[in-house]
Amino acid sequence: MDKLKVLTAKRIHTMDQGRPQADAVAIADGKIVSVGSLSTMQPWLKRYDHEIDDSFADKIILPGFIDPHTHLRLSGTYMGLNYVGPIATTDAQGKPVAPLPDRDAVLERLRTLVAGRNEAPEKGPAPILAWGYDPGMQQGHLDRDLLDAISTDIPIWVVCYAPHIIYTNTPMIEKTSVTEDSRIHGLGRFPDGRLNGWFIETEATAVASRPVREQLYNQGFGLTALKTQGRIAVAAGVTTSADMIYGVDSFDREWNDHETAMANGDLPMRMLLVPFEPVLRRRFGDDFLTFYDDMAKKATDRLAVHGVKYVNDGSYPSMTLRLNYPGYLDGEEGLTGEVPWNDMVERMLPFWENGIQIHSHANGDETVDMTLDTLNALQNKSPRFDHRFTIEHYCISTPAQARRLAALGGLASVNAYFVHYRSQIHADSGFGPDRSEATARLGSLVRSGATFALHSDYNLVVAPMHPLTAVWIAVNRIAADNKTVVAPGECISVEQALRAVTIDAAFVLNRDHCLGSIEAGKHADFAILNEDPYDVDPAHIRNIGVHGTVLAGEFNAAT
Repeated sequence: MDKLKVLTAKRIHTMDQGRPQADAVAIADGKIVSVGSLSTMQPWLKRYDHEIDDSFADKIILPGFIDPHTHLRLSGTYMGLNYVGPIATTDAQGKPVAPLPDRDAVLERLRTLVAGRNEAPEKGPAPILAWGYDPGMQQGHLDRDLLDAISTDIPIWVVCYAPHIIYTNTPMIEKTSVTEDSRIHGLGRFPDGRLNGWFIETEATAVASRPVREQLYNQGFGLTALKTQGRIAVAAGVTTSADMIYGVDSFDREWNDHETAMANGDLPMRMLLVPFEPVLRRRFGDDFLTFYDDMAKKATDRLAVHGVKYVNDGSYPSMTLRLNYPGYLDGEEGLTGEVPWNDMVERMLPFWENGIQIHSHANGDETVDMTLDTLNALQNKSPRFDHRFTIEHYCISTPAQARRLAALGGLASVNAYFVHYRSQIHADSGFGPDRSEATARLGSLVRSGATFALHSDYNLVVAPMHPLTAVWIAVNRIAADNKTVVAPGECISVEQALRAVTIDAAFVLNRDHCLGSIEAGKHADFAILNEDPYDVDPAHIRNIGVHGTVLAGEFNAAT
């Protein structure tokens, strides 16, 4: 070490339970050298040249927030399309885009787009692509007949905000080459068996996307998205995330975009890229371990491949997840992922036996049961300690499932945002009040002893990437009306919630040895806050200002 930089603060919350608070942290070479006070770190300061930096003397320092489940680059595929969602957003250039309140407004927007088309006849009509539709917030699903009423000449393609469903009209169905006789997992049909224009989950949505692939994956979309999301991450205090569906565009292009964005200073974060198992299998077959060996050689402390991801049911906001009895309010069934549940143990076993961490998407309680059964079978076939098998989303569950998860040594990465943003919507649309109110049973996880993290799934669901909002929701469980407390017994403490976006989130990503707390030897990654979340009224936590982040000792200002 040539020189130490010492940051002082009003208070530092280390998330190291043995030494929970400090007011100074010494840094060298992007890592933490000492934590405590200027007096306690004198053994270092008298031996090394150093500078005292009081820039954060009136601020609160926490470990850099970790959002362990996002889709930052993939969001760029949608930001350039026609927006038809229910909340205000921005386009690819950062300009504001107004929301549409309901399905009628969406249909009228699509009519306007069709009326404004002026196609060269020799080329034929290009599809109209739209994104952001939310059947829960906008009063019901779209379908082929509704879209055919707008046009039977111009193809229309609409993807949900949670992109588990694509809605199409007849001309768009024809472009996919799907027919009434096609048998594809996730191909939707009316009760009479006729195609209804729905393409649900990864296998079917891939079919629906092929004819418009060039429009979706346009030149430079990935770098544009990462630059935008880098600014959003800094403003939220996020210094580490994991992209939980690596490879859906291209393993090489996705890696290169992250690498370039980091080199350009546009993505001041650490990123883990988690391969999507069906794509990994299609690309490498049974030779997938060579992929991990090759990627390990490219890894840095900023960018690395991590684990493997399975999608085993649908979406909470799109109402395509799988539920146990009594099921959906209106008799829907939801959908499984493209890997048959009966094949799950054999599909996961090679990763399990080779020490590759498994992240298993399960939104509904029926899918949580299947996932726990799979974990139990894996343990019986090849017992392991510290496997960190993680259930992703864990939205609708039971206390019994929390206890079983803990007993099997599993973890949960939970989308708690839905408690606030969705629970009241789905009490009367989809899941019923019992399950909607008890979305994200964090209190049950605490009581069971299971370790869990909080994530956003940003930008593919109607919720922000903002860990302080996640903490606020976990602590207060205030619904969207800003007054109703839903399932109060599932509230957790401020300490538990902050752990779930710092050290416990690092544990879920198998990085707690180097991230998640402010301890000597770890990366110097911090969130700089204007107020102390331990001191303010818990109702105020989401409104605490984020001054910026520190990544490897370098400050990035929130804008």
